[in-house]
Amino acid sequence: MRRLDDWRQRLRALGAKPVHEERVLRAWCQARALDNRHSRAQDFLPLALRDEWPRIEADLAALARVDSEHSGSDGAIRLLVALADGQRIESVLLPRDGLCVSTQVGCAVGCVFCMTGRDGLLRQLGSAEIVAQVALARRRRPVKKVVFMGMGEPAHNLDNVLDAIDCLGTLGGIGHKNLVLSTVGDRRVFTRLANAVVKPALALSLHSSRAERRAQLLPHAPRLMPEEIVACGEDYARATGYPIQYQWTLIEGVNDGDEEIDGIVRLLAGKYALMNLIPYNSTAALAFRRPAHEAALMIARTLRQRGVLTTLRDSAGQDVDAGCGQLRARAVDMAPPTLSVD
Repeated sequence: MRRLDDWRQRLRALGAKPVHEERVLRAWCQARALDNRHSRAQDFLPLALRDEWPRIEADLAALARVDSEHSGSDGAIRLLVALADGQRIESVLLPRDGLCVSTQVGCAVGCVFCMTGRDGLLRQLGSAEIVAQVALARRRRPVKKVVFMGMGEPAHNLDNVLDAIDCLGTLGGIGHKNLVLSTVGDRRVFTRLANAVVKPALALSLHSSRAERRAQLLPHAPRLMPEEIVACGEDYARATGYPIQYQWTLIEGVNDGDEEIDGIVRLLAGKYALMNLIPYNSTAALAFRRPAHEAALMIARTLRQRGVLTTLRDSAGQDVDAGCGQLRARAVDMAPPTLSVD
C-alpha cells in the first residue's frame, strides 16, 4: 500500500468517514497521537477501525524505517531509509527544521555528477512512501520545510509527488512556500502546478547556461533550452508570488568559468529569481571536484554585483556522504564508473 489513496480506501473499508480519515492521516503525517484535547480516539473512531488500528499503525510505520543514520558536524542527519519491499532511499534532516525527501528509487535523468542515477530508475515511490519520510523525520525532530530534492526526478513521478504535496500542505501543516519541488525542467510540471490547490515553491536545476553543456550534464532531461526553462519559471513565479530557486551545482572546471557567469547574468538578471550555487559534494566514485571555497565566493559576489540575487549554499552533510545517492551507493557496494564531461 504505497499510495495515499490505498490508505484512504483501507480506512473507508473499516467504516471511516471523511472526518475520521482526516484525523488519522493528520496524526500520522504530523507524528502526533490520535488522541487530542477534544476527544479520545476510542470515543471517536468507528469500532472496526479501532480494532484494526494496531495493525494499521504498524503498517504505516513499515512504509519507511531507518536502516542507518549518519550525523554530520553541521547538524545534518543523513538517513538511509528502508521501504517495506526492502528497497532503500535517502532522506536528509537539514539544519533549521528542514527535510530533503526522495521521490524515486534511483533516477532516469542520469545526471553525470550524481550517484543516484548510476543504477537508473528502479521504481517510483508512492505518495504514502513520500509522506512517510516526513512522518519518520518528525518522530526525531520538528520539520517545517520539505524539499523534494533527494533521490529521483519529481517530474517523472508527478501524480504521487503532487498527491504528497497536497497532503503535506493541508493535513501536514506545512506552509505552501515551504514545500519546494525541485526538477530539471519539464513542461508537465508547469502545466500541472498551474492548476494545483497546493502550489509549492519551485527549484529548477539549471547547472549550465549553454544548452549543449547542459545536455552533457543531464543526458536524459527534457531538451528544453535554458531560456525556455527560465521563461516558464518566471511565469510561475509571478503567478504564485514565490521567487524561483535556480539550482547550480558548481563543478570545478566544468561550469564555474567566466562564460557561465555571463550566461547566468543573461538569463536571470532582472528576473524574480534566486540563484543557489551549490558546491559539488565530491565522491571518490566520480571524477568531478568541488571548487575552492574562495573561487565559489568570488562567483557569488560577481553575480550579485551584476544584478543576480545569489546565495552560496553550504552543502549539508559533507562528512556523511550527503550528495544524493552516495549513502545508498555505498550501502549496495556499487562499482565506481569512469565519467568525464568535455
